[in-house]
Amino acid sequence: MNRREFLAAAGAGAASCLWPRWLPGQDSNPRLPNIVLIVADDLGYAETGMQGGRDIPTPHIDSIAKNGVRFTNGYVSCPVCSPTRAGLLTGRYQQRFGHEFNPGPENAAEEDFGLPLTETTLAERLKPMGYATGMFGKWHLGYKPQFRPVKRGFDEFYGFLGGGHTYLPAGRAKGGNILRGDERVEEKEYLTDAIAREACSFVGRNKQKPFFLYVPFNGVHSPLEATEKYLSRFASIKQEKRRTFAAMLSAVDDGVGAVLAKLRESALEENTLVLFHSDNGGPTSQTSSRNDPLRGFKSQALEGGIRVPFAMQWKGRLPAGKAVDEPVITLDVHPTAVAAAGGKILPEWKLDGVDLVPFLRGDASGAPHDALFWRMGQKARAIRKGNWKLVWGEGGETQLYDVVSDPGESRDQASAQAGKVRELKEAFRAWEGELAEPKWGRRGGKRNP
Repeated sequence: MNRREFLAAAGAGAASCLWPRWLPGQDSNPRLPNIVLIVADDLGYAETGMQGGRDIPTPHIDSIAKNGVRFTNGYVSCPVCSPTRAGLLTGRYQQRFGHEFNPGPENAAEEDFGLPLTETTLAERLKPMGYATGMFGKWHLGYKPQFRPVKRGFDEFYGFLGGGHTYLPAGRAKGGNILRGDERVEEKEYLTDAIAREACSFVGRNKQKPFFLYVPFNGVHSPLEATEKYLSRFASIKQEKRRTFAAMLSAVDDGVGAVLAKLRESALEENTLVLFHSDNGGPTSQTSSRNDPLRGFKSQALEGGIRVPFAMQWKGRLPAGKAVDEPVITLDVHPTAVAAAGGKILPEWKLDGVDLVPFLRGDASGAPHDALFWRMGQKARAIRKGNWKLVWGEGGETQLYDVVSDPGESRDQASAQAGKVRELKEAFRAWEGELAEPKWGRRGGKRNP
């Protein structure tokens, strides 16, 4: 073998390590991986089987962790819905572009509410790379036409624009608020089932090309509504609220299972990166969603509000059954997906998330992040750096916790660790100095801790 032949062979070998595997029945050109992002709504940390939950079986959600990686310290970038989704799709702290708060409902939302048009969504990154893009479920990133999914990189959209929606046909006005693209449609199925149906249809129609499928279920967000099909599975649960919640979560799990089954049926599972997480912690008193052993709930910067079930699988590319304890955040989804698709992460994008795959495969060492930050006005502010987390109460008082030894945040060490408090305050202030003013919903007056 001469030098040219050797280099050609070496290059081919290296490429085989970088590209996803070819699949049986496909042509000889390597195919870019599909990206499937599934988001549950208001799902507490303790509810799924992969998190130790026992009273509500979630075998399909659990299978993502079994066949891939579970993040024990998986965080969202905000303890409420819309800001988390803004950070998720852009890979940037949403406070950098003023998307700090939830809006009101459509008839009461601020005039300029919507993911700013200056920001680039994950769909807008992947579409020019040849990806079909579909979104099915809850949007919550703008009501006006210019902010809607079909104008933000998605070829297809089926779902609703607001923060919540009734699940049962009887509760909807004729036509309701369900859209296909920009057109109102009448939906006769239980909404969780309909979202799964549309997601599976998208896979079936796009199996010959790479696709990005975003499935933000509105389950298990209120209102608590379920069909007898799902309620009958939990006759042993006597408390009505908990029984209905269990039925709703079971429907979401069935929907996840339907999407995974469609991938397998289409011989696409091994060439698909699948990610699953909740958009924030559970609102315990409202829906009964549990965050054990964490303290706090949705809307708070305590662990119960921001630490969520989070798992991803990519068969043959990521280790199976691995638990990762290093802190990660949903901001990481955007760069992880772009890199998986063969894209280059450019510095001018100014992403806060990082590509997680090198850390999961052992190609990168250390923690993906030096520190993580949260701010939602005065109500929810925190920084985590290593084991330490500093959180501010609404009155401005600081609390310091070692969230590795004390995940329930029961032992405040602020008095004993004054130096650590100062260090974390300084880091938080430096980060806060980079942020924009909130574009809507500003509350709480002075924000600096």
